[in-house]
Amino acid sequence: MSVERPVVEVRDLGPDEQAAFAAALARGMRDNPMTVAVFGEDPDRRHRRLEWVFSTLFRVMTDQVPLVAIDDGIVVGGTGVALPGTCQPTTAQRLRFLPGTLALGPATAGRMVRWLGAWGAKDLGEPHAHLGPLAVDAHLQGRGIGTQILQQHCRRLDEHQLVGYLETDKEVNVRLYQRHGYQVIGEGPVLGVRCWYMRRPA
Repeated sequence: MSVERPVVEVRDLGPDEQAAFAAALARGMRDNPMTVAVFGEDPDRRHRRLEWVFSTLFRVMTDQVPLVAIDDGIVVGGTGVALPGTCQPTTAQRLRFLPGTLALGPATAGRMVRWLGAWGAKDLGEPHAHLGPLAVDAHLQGRGIGTQILQQHCRRLDEHQLVGYLETDKEVNVRLYQRHGYQVIGEGPVLGVRCWYMRRPA
């Protein structure tokens, strides 16, 4: 018997939804390969650290225009979207991240810096909309919610004739993004995790 995919509302993130958004992203990405490589084997610890990372990210990177998936009034997933020229943090934004990053401990902080530095070094040199992090709450994955989020994002890319760009550490996600017009333009290991870099033509 086939399971009917839920219909969710995908829209811009509201100002009172940021905490729920960060928590849903953290639950959805808790077991990703890169998350394990950076934050270790303890799933509860990974969730707590990711929730801090995402809460700080969207508080500090104020030019982000996240999309959120809402099911019966509850945030069940979403994605960050950085418009052209805004995806790499400024010096001031890096400094706002620094105290919390150092509080993770030297080993974890070092791994996080290497991860983000490696991904940042691959950033496109052309104007683009940078997708990510994208996640759906763990217990709802595989039901088409991520597809709905991507469809809305790609509609906006097409409306504004923007190039899209993203990174992912999950091969299953590569196929999902390819179905929405993204093409692999590079891959390679970061902290022992295979990563893919993908571009969607305008």
